[in-house]
Amino acid sequence: MRILVTGGAGFIGSHIVEAYLAEGHEVAVVDNLATGRRSNVDRRATLHEVDIHSRELEHIFASFQPEVVNHHAAQASVKVGQADPVHDLEINGGGTARIARLAVAAGARKIIYASSGGTVYGEPECLPVTEDHPIAPRSNYGTSKYTGELYVQLAARTAGIAYTIFRYGNAFGPRQDPHGEAGVVAIFAGLMLAGRPCTIDGDGEQKKDYLYVGDIARANVLALTAGDGLVANIGTGEGTTVNHIFHVLSEAMGNTVESRNGPPRPGDVRNFWLDCSLAKAKLGWQPAVSFEEGIRLTVDSLA
Repeated sequence: MRILVTGGAGFIGSHIVEAYLAEGHEVAVVDNLATGRRSNVDRRATLHEVDIHSRELEHIFASFQPEVVNHHAAQASVKVGQADPVHDLEINGGGTARIARLAVAAGARKIIYASSGGTVYGEPECLPVTEDHPIAPRSNYGTSKYTGELYVQLAARTAGIAYTIFRYGNAFGPRQDPHGEAGVVAIFAGLMLAGRPCTIDGDGEQKKDYLYVGDIARANVLALTAGDGLVANIGTGEGTTVNHIFHVLSEAMGNTVESRNGPPRPGDVRNFWLDCSLAKAKLGWQPAVSFEEGIRLTVDSLA
């Protein structure tokens, strides 16, 4: 199968590319390397260093004629989205609209779109959060990612293309960048490697849904042949505290530097985890890697 992966040089996207190649598919990667890295891309894939808004992208679609388009390119920072909502929307909203249009024009059968389970729902009314929870984002980023969902579904209604939309929990694993706005696992690991103390926001008892990136990649493989018309949460179904993350990571890395507590992060949702029973029912997917095993795999990749 010919698969085009946008954002395929990034943290999550590069793992998806590897999973597709392992299944014997032909993969083209589109990434402007703003946050992705050339070294993340498996040599068996063809990398096109272009932006999703560039004219050159039209020629790539027309030449490669992907059967499936996996869209992971995004402006992925909540902080950047708050500072520049227009830029955020241009990439996550307008960029997704363009990818959907090009996919249709190239004759693609399906679009797989990466949305955000941690931001599109807003403050949870109940836990775990199911897909029918009200959509009430509290950030520009969450709003723009949901806008992308709407454009993908619009293409399906008007052009007959299939889709699967995934709303991810908090991904972690190898290749996650510890610099800038990144997951807490990557940030803490980077600090521990440098022998510096980790600052825990608030009391550290806030709970989020942390999912190993390999499990995300596996969901994207399953979506190649199943889950048409599906909007599904991808997470573990349970919350993990920041304090637990620090202790498990410290043990795995042999860290002896104590943590310190800072002020709570403004606007942060304290407790959030996803109900993922729909993905199990429709895709046969469920997380296979425990948090502790995921941490071990992540630490091994740093050696």
